[in-house]
Amino acid sequence: MKELLEQVDLREDELIELVKALISFQTPAPPARNTVAIQTYIANYLKEMGMFIDQWDVYEGDPNVVGTLKGTDREAFQSLILNGHVDVAAVEEDEEWEMPPFAAKVKDRSIYGRGAADMKGGLAACLFALKLASDHGIELKGDVILQSVIGEEVGEAGTKQCCERGYKADYAIVADTSHCSIQGQGGVITGWITIKSPTTHHDGTRRQLIHAGGGVNGASAIEKMAKLITALQELERHWAVTKSYPGFPSGTNTINPAVIEGGRHPAFIADECRLWMTVHFYPNESIEEVTKEIETHLLAVAKGDVWLRDHLPQFEWGGESMIVDRGEVFPAFSVDKKHQGFAVISEAHTAVFKEQPKVDMSPTVTDGGWLAAYGIPTILYGPGKLAHAHAVNEKIDIDELIMYTKSLLSFMVRWCNTQKK
Repeated sequence: MKELLEQVDLREDELIELVKALISFQTPAPPARNTVAIQTYIANYLKEMGMFIDQWDVYEGDPNVVGTLKGTDREAFQSLILNGHVDVAAVEEDEEWEMPPFAAKVKDRSIYGRGAADMKGGLAACLFALKLASDHGIELKGDVILQSVIGEEVGEAGTKQCCERGYKADYAIVADTSHCSIQGQGGVITGWITIKSPTTHHDGTRRQLIHAGGGVNGASAIEKMAKLITALQELERHWAVTKSYPGFPSGTNTINPAVIEGGRHPAFIADECRLWMTVHFYPNESIEEVTKEIETHLLAVAKGDVWLRDHLPQFEWGGESMIVDRGEVFPAFSVDKKHQGFAVISEAHTAVFKEQPKVDMSPTVTDGGWLAAYGIPTILYGPGKLAHAHAVNEKIDIDELIMYTKSLLSFMVRWCNTQKK
């Protein structure tokens, strides 16, 4: 094992070039539908190691790639999923990058470029660990399944399709941004609240709607939505006081009124208003429980309003894509410290980093929730700092990437040569 891990240092330049190559593919989402080239590159990389390749379109122009390295005694030994996404955060024209975001550069022992931290560095580490094991003829008795997926940045959950396609393993690592901590995560669901008036009114009639004796029973949907936003804030504060979960700071379960749409133009009283909100919840809560609590609270507030009680808000929850239907869902999951895989990854990390891994909960969400939702024991464990993800001049520390690759490689070899209990 020592000689194998030394190869990570000896072939450092090869790993850096792999990260730079992945960054060079322009895969921002939105707009998405731009991952064919990078997925073809990754599929070919895996084919060179003799892995079986499954590639299919999640959306046209956005294929998933799954490579399977079949173990020599796959029924008796532990299997592993390594998961990463190839899409990256969008780059806006007015962002002041020191260098082109897709022309990866190395400076001061960091690799700069969009996706360096989130998460082409982590994906490169997975690919390179497999490459090193292959080059050195390391026998793996259990299967390794590399999932290179699309859509994570916009909630399109390429990983969910992998699960629906039947890919399973005894343990899964999502190599997304965690600064080499072992993490679980809370859940996220987006939702729409719609307030709609059955009648329309000219701007000139506003006096009659709002003053005594006006005689017109109408209201601005925008102003009524403001009342519901205040109610959401009250519920959010109530949650912060009454709910908690180990590993999360108080009040992590938030309700964010993210986007509001309403009105026609200034000559009309707004007859419709829609609010797009993002809800974060804890692993011990279900989507159904959380959404029902929000609906119950807002309906109670609406029924106390003289106009809303006759024009109750409507709710839509979740969705398959932030781009296609403007919705998303990310299930929550916790780290099972009693699982055999946790013990093995902890040992591998400690041997490389010379300290026990930090175990906590991610303040964001990843595709790990889907793997866990389909019954696969899952951890979030990847290189890179969240502060650098999505940032202008995004970067990843090379030394951290090297250490992570060693830890991952060590775990993969140990785990896939561990007999099932």
